[in-house]
Amino acid sequence: MSRLVFIENNKIVTDSLTVAEVFGKRHDNVMTDIVNQIEKLNQADEAEWGALNFQEAQYQHSQNKQWYSKFNLTEDAFTLVAMSYVTPEAMKMKVKFIQEFKRMREHIEQNKVVPLSKDQALVTVLRTTADLVEDTQAIKEEQHEIRKLITQVDQKVEQQITLDHGEQRRLQKCIASKVYELSDDPETRPKLFKEIYREIKDRFGVASYKDVKRQELQSAINYIENWVPRKVS
Repeated sequence: MSRLVFIENNKIVTDSLTVAEVFGKRHDNVMTDIVNQIEKLNQADEAEWGALNFQEAQYQHSQNKQWYSKFNLTEDAFTLVAMSYVTPEAMKMKVKFIQEFKRMREHIEQNKVVPLSKDQALVTVLRTTADLVEDTQAIKEEQHEIRKLITQVDQKVEQQITLDHGEQRRLQKCIASKVYELSDDPETRPKLFKEIYREIKDRFGVASYKDVKRQELQSAINYIENWVPRKVS
């Protein structure tokens, strides 16, 4: 086993294949354990939490090259599933997983670097140049042109910025409020969550609701507040 946890979609996760291998279980049994937990979350009106922490994915079998389903699990999701694994050996494995999640978080924090985009780097250079220009009439005109260019680049950068964590939570709460407004049926709500998340991705041309542009946040909220599902079953 090369690793217990890894990064997927900017989240630290493990997966059902790893859990099955480490705990000596069949993968289909682990998948059943996970599905059971998701169903219990749905019954407890925690479908949103389940959608955020259990991510269904695909993997290719190394021998027959066929594609099969698996689940990626956050640390919280792993803890929920592994809670029932209580043999002494299983307890040792759970400790290893928890330690590895912690180690990965610390590694990311220690090595976190926020790289500048080309446009942001250009803004930095232009601002430095403008500050160094002498205060003469000819150079004032040059400063004016530089600052116009800074404004244009700043606007371009602003258009590319996606939602921060707080804005993502705001969007999630808006979605949850809409789903709970539309249905009080625990079996219907997961379908509504899935449909509205899919339509947000289609509407705003993004791979995830997290990739919605900051300047489009209010448009996304308005869209959710007026959203009508295609079919509630």
